[in-house]
Amino acid sequence: MKLSIIVPVYNEKHTILQILERIEKTPYEKEIIVIDDCSTDGTREILRQPELARTIPSLRVLYHNVNQGKGAALRTGIVDAAGDIIIIQDADLEYDPSEYGVLIHPIRSGLADVVYGSRFLSGPHRVLFFWHSLGNKVLTLLSNMFTDLNLTDMETGYKAFRRELFSKITIEENRFGFEPEITAKVARLRCRLYEVPISYFGRDYSEGKKITWKDGVAALYCILKYNVLRGR
Repeated sequence: MKLSIIVPVYNEKHTILQILERIEKTPYEKEIIVIDDCSTDGTREILRQPELARTIPSLRVLYHNVNQGKGAALRTGIVDAAGDIIIIQDADLEYDPSEYGVLIHPIRSGLADVVYGSRFLSGPHRVLFFWHSLGNKVLTLLSNMFTDLNLTDMETGYKAFRRELFSKITIEENRFGFEPEITAKVARLRCRLYEVPISYFGRDYSEGKKITWKDGVAALYCILKYNVLRGR
């Protein structure tokens, strides 16, 4: 199965080359689709270097002329994807491409349509913010109550999908609301959903972390929007 690895990028000049090198080393037939969401820190200039295309031949880079958010970047990348499995890969080194095998195994085995990589099942993870962790668990709990799923990590940034699902699902959210939105829509379609344990190498705000408490409030609204206001 060919992988389409979608990498939304915004101001990640310190990590973008390293993550692309790690993805390129994975032993799968693949295409790497980077969507630069109007970076202003030099990331865009790095991606435009001619030698990058020579060293990473599976790479394609798409550009937003206005910053729109992670969900919008994913929407752009998914439309352009041609693989059998779509993997979402953040550019900040929090998730390790060497674990693609774990993430896609249930799909390749014919067991799953969607796989979430959970930071809370097992595996090493960096110890960071208590309130972020608590907020994540509250959002996951609320999402589970409406979707009737028993996920441990709805907000994970590591997800894999059969590409054909996106003929039935349109991403509407432009920012981090993508996570509760896609979970509600996957549940509504009664997709076969699996969770697998992954490692998590989190970073703090001095290292470029972008999600804030405002995104948590927006995620709560999206849980209600896509589960209650839209109906089941």
